[in-house]
Amino acid sequence: MTSQSLRNSGKKLLDHKHKSLPELLDDTVTSTYEDVMAIIEAKTELVKIDLTKKIAIAASILILVVVLLIGIAYLITTVALLLGELTGHLFAGYLLVSLAFLSCFFFFMKFKPDLLPNLIQKILLSSHDYK
Repeated sequence: MTSQSLRNSGKKLLDHKHKSLPELLDDTVTSTYEDVMAIIEAKTELVKIDLTKKIAIAASILILVVVLLIGIAYLITTVALLLGELTGHLFAGYLLVSLAFLSCFFFFMKFKPDLLPNLIQKILLSSHDYK
């Protein structure tokens, strides 16, 4: 460092120490405002990241549900065709599978209407660590 730069840095220190009260208040308010804005921006970014993570999870669950439904549809068709082969009539296989689904529907609608909602609620609560 040269002697000129030492003198300039010393002058800056003296100028900093001899600021007036309004200047100090202005500097404090300005820096506080900038800090608050930086905190708000950081929080906004965190919310964006959290929101995109939740959207990605929901989208992946939706895709998996669609794949599962397609797989179940093919499985049901396969069972109906198998039962049709075993009975000798293709329509009989589809009729048996349809009767199985209709009996499940009527069981949950007429005989035990509260069973399915309670079961689903227990599953959802256990997935969120509620007991």
